[in-house]
Amino acid sequence: MEAQLTALEPDTPFSFSCRPEVSCFTECCRNLNQFLTPYDLIRLKTRMGVTSREFLDKYTIVFIGPETGLPVAVLEPVGSDSRCPFVSSEGCAVYSDRPASCRTYPLVRLLSRNKDTGALSERYFIHRESHCRGFDTQTQQTLDTWVKDQELAVYNEMNDPLMDIIALKNRYYKGPLNTSIKDLFKLCCYDIDTFRERLFQKSGDKFIESVAPELAEQAEHDDIALLKIGFERVKTALLEHRRES
Repeated sequence: MEAQLTALEPDTPFSFSCRPEVSCFTECCRNLNQFLTPYDLIRLKTRMGVTSREFLDKYTIVFIGPETGLPVAVLEPVGSDSRCPFVSSEGCAVYSDRPASCRTYPLVRLLSRNKDTGALSERYFIHRESHCRGFDTQTQQTLDTWVKDQELAVYNEMNDPLMDIIALKNRYYKGPLNTSIKDLFKLCCYDIDTFRERLFQKSGDKFIESVAPELAEQAEHDDIALLKIGFERVKTALLEHRRES
């Protein structure tokens, strides 16, 4: 039986639970292909008490996404079963800081932007896979309760700006991006501690001069504020490169 996607309304109940008593517990943490968003990486590197560069070097593989043409960081699997580096027999060792896709499963969130108004809209689907026994439980919830229980709102808020970056790239660049922009995206969105060092150097990135003073001050010690600046830095670079082409 192939995986099925079924549209889900906010108040429609569905049965699902992932806990040690479920026979396939942690199986989805093996044969891993775990994409990380920039916000995922901030949460995880903070949890591990390391810099973004140390986290990238120790736990991830970075490659160019075939669909977006932008750098993508994925967790580097370990062991013969290609498991997540943070999974154990007891479950996820970083559960409260687990990536957005882990939180969202078994749901899939699709985001679209209205071409006329620019407003974002979201739709959720149930991703039902035959190997997952979580659907066999009697634990029921709705979309609204799932989003709340999994603390998805902050992840969605921090991940949605990526859509604008991808849209800009797809709108203006049909071929590969040049190396400088790919490196800039990796720096601003993933290697955020190095980005902070360069941004606030006296001879560093002049982009900081265009940032609101209160946001710039906050970004000197706050990764969330810094990531917001990083997103804008990448979008600006994409638009500038388009004008120069």
